Amino acid sequence: MSDPEVGRPAAVRFEGGVPILRVHSLETSLDHYLHVLGFTLDWQDPGIMAGVSRERCSIMLCEADQGHPGTWVWIGVSDAAQLYQEYRRSGATIRHPPTNYWWAYEMQVEEPDGHVLRFGSEPNRDEPTGEWLDGHGDRWVMSPEGKWMRVENAP
Repeated sequence: MSDPEVGRPAAVRFEGGVPILRVHSLETSLDHYLHVLGFTLDWQDPGIMAGVSRERCSIMLCEADQGHPGTWVWIGVSDAAQLYQEYRRSGATIRHPPTNYWWAYEMQVEEPDGHVLRFGSEPNRDEPTGEWLDGHGDRWVMSPEGKWMRVENAP
């Protein structure tokens, strides 16, 4: 018997996750999240940790503790194309422009500590799957057989 509901309390509700990103300088990171990425400061323990948010998205920034450099975080948004234009104007580091995939229309933004924020909205159903940029900077494309291939190996 493998009923997934067995042993699970009915009253427990998950409310959401809040990633904690390790940063080198809390002051520098806060400046970037507030003035470039458009987040709002929710709280701060100066020199140690802070919480920022933009609507329903919350992120904690922790100076020199908790987490690892280069973390990737996926954030759902209503319109990745519009956010891309906003971030181009604000000077954000666009690691990979908005691209259509089967799961989302998504872009990658790199922040000062090397964390990658993947912002995605609903995919464009009438567009093909685009090129993917992985964590090493390698580019991948979908083969005619539906498998991911590194660009140098693609037909």
